[in-house]
Amino acid sequence: MCRNIHPLHNFEPPATEEEVRAAALQYVRKISGFTKPSQANAKAFERAVDAVAAASGRLLGELVTSAAPKDRDLEAAKARSRRAQRQAA
Repeated sequence: MCRNIHPLHNFEPPATEEEVRAAALQYVRKISGFTKPSQANAKAFERAVDAVAAASGRLLGELVTSAAPKDRDLEAAKARSRRAQRQAA
């Protein structure tokens, strides 16, 4: 999976539409191999981003869990700590 796509489920506050769209954009970029598509592919690229974002939004809305929601700031701090450890090694 693309390292720039972060889990969006079970966070407080819930993922925003912008976060879901950003994840969809990263996914479409990864599978298409384009960071910015040509004009000939732009419409297909945008349709794919819209479709992935819609499917992702539906998925996040339907998932259930009994686990307590994660704190975004705490999870971000953990990620920074792991990254610092990797870079130090």
